[in-house]
Amino acid sequence: MSRCLLTIMCLWMAGLSACQPQDTTSSHQAEVDAIFDQWNQQETLGVATPGVSTPGCALAVIQEGELVYTKGYGMADMEHGIPITPQSIFYIGSVSKQFVATALLLLEEEGKLSLDDDVRKYIPELPDYSHPIHIQHLVHHTSGLRDNLTLWELSGRSMIDDIPEEEIFDLICRQDGLNFVPGEAYAYSNTCYFLMSMIIEKISGQSLRDFAQDRIFSPLGMQHSQFNDDNRRIISNRAFGYTQLSEDSIGNLIMRFDLVGSGGLYSSVEDLYLWDQNFYHNQLGKRGQALIEKLQTNGKFNNGEEVDYAYAMINGSYRGLKTIHHTGSMGGYRAVYVRFPDEQFSVIILGNMDSFDPLARAYEVASVYLKDKLKAEEPAKASSPDDIQEGPQAISEERMSDASKFVGTYYSPELSSTYQLEFSEDKESLVLHTPDRRKISLVISEPNLLSDNTYVLSFNDNFQTFNMNYAGTRGIIFKKLLMTL
Repeated sequence: MSRCLLTIMCLWMAGLSACQPQDTTSSHQAEVDAIFDQWNQQETLGVATPGVSTPGCALAVIQEGELVYTKGYGMADMEHGIPITPQSIFYIGSVSKQFVATALLLLEEEGKLSLDDDVRKYIPELPDYSHPIHIQHLVHHTSGLRDNLTLWELSGRSMIDDIPEEEIFDLICRQDGLNFVPGEAYAYSNTCYFLMSMIIEKISGQSLRDFAQDRIFSPLGMQHSQFNDDNRRIISNRAFGYTQLSEDSIGNLIMRFDLVGSGGLYSSVEDLYLWDQNFYHNQLGKRGQALIEKLQTNGKFNNGEEVDYAYAMINGSYRGLKTIHHTGSMGGYRAVYVRFPDEQFSVIILGNMDSFDPLARAYEVASVYLKDKLKAEEPAKASSPDDIQEGPQAISEERMSDASKFVGTYYSPELSSTYQLEFSEDKESLVLHTPDRRKISLVISEPNLLSDNTYVLSFNDNFQTFNMNYAGTRGIIFKKLLMTL
């Protein structure tokens, strides 16, 4: 080849190279790594081994069918110095629910159930509330059933401890009332998906663990996913959960919870990548993409209006782009799975620290990769003095005699638990003593109402009974006990 021709070719190739788009992969990864710096610090935090990292998370970024970035930040096991990797196994909390919904739809596809069936057809032990509760109500949290985990907590027991299935089911069946008429409102209730798992087991003759393994995990190649219905089972490569004890100390948050349905699934970001891809090329059942479309379809109230909840998926948007997501939490575990379906882009984050906010981090990651498609963020609205409302005031001396009407010991047959109300030492509030020895300060917000930020106690029958509203429960009845010497 002549020197002239070689020179021309080199100039042509240099020009071609200059016209190629720059590879942004490394810059994206650096920006993403910066998001997780806080959970990847090498420092001593009150643990046995000096110099180990904090707890953290595993991340998977998926774009157009490819895992474009996976990484582990922080420690899966702080006592043994084992770092988090994309293969680490986490408890994923309520992200589990979409697998339960899928199992239910696979049985519907086979004609083994109808979503319009009365739940009592399969679970006759459930009380008859005069208004039928259909399976569809369970799916979309419109059943009115009180949240079983909240009931368990209110009865004085820990949600992260062992919860025998028969005891939680008995607690559900002891409830005399509903939060509302089925189909009239929405209230997120773990009871719904716990009962759905019972229905799946009764119809299929398999445990939820085995059904999901045979019908979902194996077909998709999710070899490291399982519904763990026995807390004695060893899970290889498990990340453990942690809690912030103080500013410079982290402690174990040991969890023995093994109920399945509302949660219970252990998985990795790499396995959930396989689940993500099934939304674009469904391999489950016989209906192809029809199954996927149904999974993503919102429910409806009795009046025909849409419920903002599909089959354990929430349709939403982020800065102008459509999203489908669900979060999960229990003990020290935090999880999120967010899809941007129109962009074929997803973020999966599984964490092991109770203060970790995976949803916020997932949107930050999305903002790195989709910044050219996202609308500008709206500035936060400044608060004004008119937005600030005064809370209830302490009990005045004039109202002290009226306040004494609330004092007493109360029993709830629905919880099989006793609560006590008495004055605080400074007489400025009433204190609710719970079965797990917590002390909740309450104030009189209305003549027959005690409340704080979470509890609302409404008294009637000449202060002989009250109804309690707390979190996912409404109207739990308490009756004053007559104390004798």
